[in-house]
Amino acid sequence: MLKLLFIGDIVGRPGRDIVAERLPRLRSELGLDFVIANAENAAAGAGITGALAKSILESGVDAITLGDHVWDQRGWENEIGEMERVCRPANLPASNPGWDHLIIEARGFRVALFTVLGRQYMGLKADCPFLCADRMIEQLRAQADAIIVEIHAEATSEKQALGWHLDGRVTAVLGTHTHVPTADAVVLPQGTAYISDVGMTGPYASVLGREVKPVIAKFLDGMPRRFEVAEGDVRLSGALIEISASMARAEKIELLSVRK
Repeated sequence: MLKLLFIGDIVGRPGRDIVAERLPRLRSELGLDFVIANAENAAAGAGITGALAKSILESGVDAITLGDHVWDQRGWENEIGEMERVCRPANLPASNPGWDHLIIEARGFRVALFTVLGRQYMGLKADCPFLCADRMIEQLRAQADAIIVEIHAEATSEKQALGWHLDGRVTAVLGTHTHVPTADAVVLPQGTAYISDVGMTGPYASVLGREVKPVIAKFLDGMPRRFEVAEGDVRLSGALIEISASMARAEKIELLSVRK
């Protein structure tokens, strides 16, 4: 049995700090073979930089995924191609720089992973996540023992539909982006682990990681404001998956929440 932890959206310095502080011990205590983290909000809540990606990887993360804020930080488009353990969403235009998938290995077991962006209520230009996932699975099937799919999307219906669409063809379909952990972790009938959202890693005394007062004010009067990253009630949130090495199917999935 292998254990994989997928850490939800790392938000700002509070999210980065709890990963650096708690992940080394979690790897040991839980016997983790693989750790994947979405870090698209790592830089002050929007985007990532090369320096931050390196620091997160040095904290014990094996691979970093990104989402719709992938290009928010100036100059990242020139750095991403040099980051061999960072991948952008696979259904962005092929002309976008960066890897569209990653393959990581532990104990002779290879895990391929990729992210697809949802298209409901999302701003970036992206191909159909269903057709992209089909294409990526065909490409990666012979290269890995297990495939992990992240769906970075707003609509729960789109996430659930992709989970059922891929059941039995991948080891896990894991939702991110909405920053609120959901209570629907399940192994689907054909052996695919699924959860609608693994939650965020960052400050929960907030509105999706941002200071509460300016967000409320924006809802009240519609005026633009700067939303600073909050600092209270910092948690590491993710999905812990047990994988059968012989069958490459998920045996168990549960939501993991660790307070600072």
